[in-house]
Amino acid sequence: MRVCVFCGSSTGARPSYREAALTLGSELARRGIGLVYGGGKNGLMGVLAEACLAGGGEVIGVMPEALVNQERAHGGLTELIITGSMHERKARMAGLADAFIALPGGLGTFEELLEVTTWTQLGLQSKACALLNVEGYFAGLFAQADRAVAEGFLSAEHRGLLRAGTSVPEVLELVRVPVGALRAK
Repeated sequence: MRVCVFCGSSTGARPSYREAALTLGSELARRGIGLVYGGGKNGLMGVLAEACLAGGGEVIGVMPEALVNQERAHGGLTELIITGSMHERKARMAGLADAFIALPGGLGTFEELLEVTTWTQLGLQSKACALLNVEGYFAGLFAQADRAVAEGFLSAEHRGLLRAGTSVPEVLELVRVPVGALRAK
């Protein structure tokens, strides 16, 4: 099994974000779950990859050539896949992964998370996705999704695709549950 993790290229303002990335990377390796991520060496991406590698885990980075050329790529991965564009990157990451997890991050993290969740909503894929809601980081996103339901733009069923846990074990359990099984409940 491989999990694609979306997260920040910076470590953020709170030490708990770095700790969450470290714990997730270590736990993926311990459980024999491969990591697919954006291939960066900086920020939470670098912390996550280093922790997984240190535990003997498989780490596959996927990065557009333009970012590799800016010296942002991690040099010690199991495999670094270079793509021609961001669109190719996201498609390749999704194809390699069995599930998705989002850690705190910025616009890129939000965009990637919402894209794969939208693919599930549209029935284009059925891979589970969960957010590691470190210190309530994603509370604003959940509030916006709740407003979209209240305003008639999002069904309650599709709101349920945004699932979160507050610990690494909880999030890993969420992504092992197929999305179809959630809809059946």
